[in-house]
Amino acid sequence: MSTEIRPRTRIKVCGITNPDDAAVAVECGADAIGFIFVVGTPRYIDPDEAAAIMHALPPFVTAVGVIRDLDVDGFCEIEQRCPCPLMQLHGKETEKTVAMCGPGVVKAFKYDGATIASQLSRWARVDEVDALLVDGGEGGTGEAFDWDALASHLKDYDDKPVIVAGGLDPENVGVAIRALRPYAVDVSSGVEAEPGRKDHAKVAAFIDAVRRADLD
Repeated sequence: MSTEIRPRTRIKVCGITNPDDAAVAVECGADAIGFIFVVGTPRYIDPDEAAAIMHALPPFVTAVGVIRDLDVDGFCEIEQRCPCPLMQLHGKETEKTVAMCGPGVVKAFKYDGATIASQLSRWARVDEVDALLVDGGEGGTGEAFDWDALASHLKDYDDKPVIVAGGLDPENVGVAIRALRPYAVDVSSGVEAEPGRKDHAKVAAFIDAVRRADLD
């Protein structure tokens, strides 16, 4: 009798602004760390500072740059300063813009029960999109949403890997994983001591909660 082996849930710790937080996330077992390149937001990091952190990452830990509503020239300027293997587009970018920024693109969008099916279908058709991130808030505002409602849309969806974000923390991430079985989860404010600074104990607890949920 064969036993189904469920892939483990990947973990991205986003909103990294300093080397210490990056090192703790990696030590605890994060698969990816995220840098916010949206000027004026509380977790913004200068691309040159992010590049220094990125170049110190160990093998098999991926840096992800997060941008919003930039044109292709703006995208390329940031990518040249901090050439992250993946770039997460977190705005109202068109299919044409996203395609021109790819490959290596994660396309993020807000969960809305009325549009989720069309959004999943829309971005599945863009070859340059490597994964989709479904968030609870516009532009990454960290709001939780109805995971059970999303689960019905993801049950038979296998066009692109799906990352779930928005309102996740050490207490509820296990519930989200059990409901959705996503490719990855993305956390930022849920493991912070203050905006832009991680609570290292919460980072460890979050990653431990993910690993425990994977065993269920």
